[in-house]
Amino acid sequence: MGSPWFEPAAPRVLAHRGLALDAPENTLLAFEHAVRAGAGYLETDVHLSADGEAVIAHDPELGRVAPGRTERVADLTADALRRVDLGHGQGFPTLIEALHAFPAARFNIDVKTDPAVAATVEAIRAADARDRVLLTAFSDARRRRLAAMLPGVVTSAGRASVLRARAASVVGSPALLRRAVAGAQVLQIPERVGRVPLLTPRLLERAHAAGLEVHVWTVNAEADMRRLLRLGVDGIVTDRADVALRVVSGS
Repeated sequence: MGSPWFEPAAPRVLAHRGLALDAPENTLLAFEHAVRAGAGYLETDVHLSADGEAVIAHDPELGRVAPGRTERVADLTADALRRVDLGHGQGFPTLIEALHAFPAARFNIDVKTDPAVAATVEAIRAADARDRVLLTAFSDARRRRLAAMLPGVVTSAGRASVLRARAASVVGSPALLRRAVAGAQVLQIPERVGRVPLLTPRLLERAHAAGLEVHVWTVNAEADMRRLLRLGVDGIVTDRADVALRVVSGS
């Protein structure tokens, strides 16, 4: 597909928030464990700190990963977030710290808020990392803004584009599906939403015909990994990168 992000060839294992079996999620230690297990792709999330840094965190609030803390990520500076005790000597890293710490890894970055866009782009530019990141966002407008600020960056479709792509796979051609995702190169989707299947053989076929990769999240059971890979998905987003890597390698 042109970008080094797609090298080597699929199928891809994307370590969801790193490998957090013996490390807090979305920390440098979790990423280190994923890389040591053999993961080449690190999936993560970004919020904006009070002093304008792109900080790695999934939730807007600290409480789930730092029990007893009531602040929001946006309330604290990057240095204060770095000193929050997440266990195992870890705090919230900045995006640029993670990009520098793992220079050979590809990153899959979910930009959680509009205010985090400029800081995320700045960190990627500062680390000269455009060719090894995929950017995604729930909001299609946010994704388009990211793509406009980093021409050539790989992006994954937002929610509305995913729903349009699903509809296009039923009623239209691959060209219609391609238009539905508005410049994204990847569809990253759950297998279903409630009882409604989102991933179907037809969607997969039409997406591939349109030149798109399809990644499925979040897949932790080995049997599901094997089934989805047989179906032909290009990527597995998983909390168990260790298991998925073994499945992909055929061992």
